[in-house]
Amino acid sequence: MSQNGSKGRFVVITGLSGAGKTQAVRFLEDLGYFCVDNLPPALIPSFAQLCNQSEGRVNRVALVVDIRGGEFFADLSQALDRLDEMGFIHQILFLEADVETLVRRYKETRRRHPLADRAGIEEAIGSEKRLLEHIRGRATKIIDTSGLTSAQFRDKLVQMFADDRDISRFMISLVSFGFKHGLPIHADLVLDVRFLPNPQYVESLKARDGRERDVCDYVLKWPLTQAFLRRLMGFLEFLIPHYINEGKTQLVIGIGCTGGRHRSVAIAERLAGLLRGRRHTVLVEHRDIEKPA
Repeated sequence: MSQNGSKGRFVVITGLSGAGKTQAVRFLEDLGYFCVDNLPPALIPSFAQLCNQSEGRVNRVALVVDIRGGEFFADLSQALDRLDEMGFIHQILFLEADVETLVRRYKETRRRHPLADRAGIEEAIGSEKRLLEHIRGRATKIIDTSGLTSAQFRDKLVQMFADDRDISRFMISLVSFGFKHGLPIHADLVLDVRFLPNPQYVESLKARDGRERDVCDYVLKWPLTQAFLRRLMGFLEFLIPHYINEGKTQLVIGIGCTGGRHRSVAIAERLAGLLRGRRHTVLVEHRDIEKPA
């Protein structure tokens, strides 16, 4: 990342809206990257210098920069030129997808394209492609996420950006899901948390998800939940060394509730924190969080 040949990494994530930038930054955060979303490009050189002064404490950084920055986005090329002048080694990850995929994702999530106030969704995507042509030409890595599952996308990012020490360590993937949407077929273990109190029946929480503090607090506050987590951690700490001894490099744990928005998400996030506290490498995927309840 830094000057004078440092082995740190500085990754700029950009690309088409809806192509997976938010998902990418979450995966890289799981890999230990210090992540910042929607940083104004003009601040990138100063931020890089600040990281360089951290004496190695911040040596893997991922920044998301895209057209949400409005008129500030035009400064990105100049900011990247400035990084080159300063001697900072950086990579540009450009994410894209075909128009059909992007349109479908926007319909599923019911979110607006950043340029949709100027035109319809397909016209907005076309305009964004034209605005990003120059940056795409500078990209060091390009991923087309059309047709990729979350797990496949995560694996690509791990291959591209994980250090040797990450790959050599045992990887635990936690996948929250909703039973109504089907089981994750790649899971080694599946946990059913539908026995826990359900935020879906709390009016102030039903429209939110398990990543949010109030929802997570509700799920975790019960003695039943705490007893479950204690027993689960003991079970996993017993299993993991045996999996490693057998040569297994990854354990995929599915955590399911009814719809995949509340209990499974909160438990996955909490379990990830507990496992990381014991120095395990953990990736988290919330498969069904954007699907209708």
